Amino acid sequence: MSDYLESERLVLRQFTAQDADLLIELDSDPAVMRFLTGGEPSMSDDVVRDQVIPGLLAAYDRWDGRFGLFAAHEKETGAFIGWFCLRPERSGPLDEVELGYRLRRDAWGKGYATEGSTALVDKGFSELGVNTVWGETMALNVSSQRVMEKVGMSVVESIPTPDDMLGVEGSERGGFRFEMTREQWARR
Repeated sequence: MSDYLESERLVLRQFTAQDADLLIELDSDPAVMRFLTGGEPSMSDDVVRDQVIPGLLAAYDRWDGRFGLFAAHEKETGAFIGWFCLRPERSGPLDEVELGYRLRRDAWGKGYATEGSTALVDKGFSELGVNTVWGETMALNVSSQRVMEKVGMSVVESIPTPDDMLGVEGSERGGFRFEMTREQWARR
């Protein structure tokens, strides 16, 4: 298996069938899941093994390995630090893709979210024919907003909290959709 993308300190690769424990551990940290589920694990171990991992693998096939959710590792140590995604909506156009990330708590504050996101955005616009990159975050999640701003994205609209997140702290404040176009990327 080859790497999908390398940055200065990170290697991003496709997930494999053997990686379920990495996702289970990541999603079991209440701090990591604070703005997604209110701190609860997002799904059972069996769901990760039997549905999530097969779904990730199928997405690589669907998009010819160009898009998906990618495991992120520190280059120096090889340690798993979380994941990044660059992917269109399931039935959406291939030139409009979501940028996302979820990192282990011990990887926070080291610039990895910005580094990995910047590398993915650059790849999307320079190699993959992407015209728009977008991401969404809760209004309360200022750290995630700062990452998107550092990457060059800006708020295009306020969005309501999805129904499945209404019990999460700050859900009453809604969230923001960030975007960047190919033209904006070329000017930065």
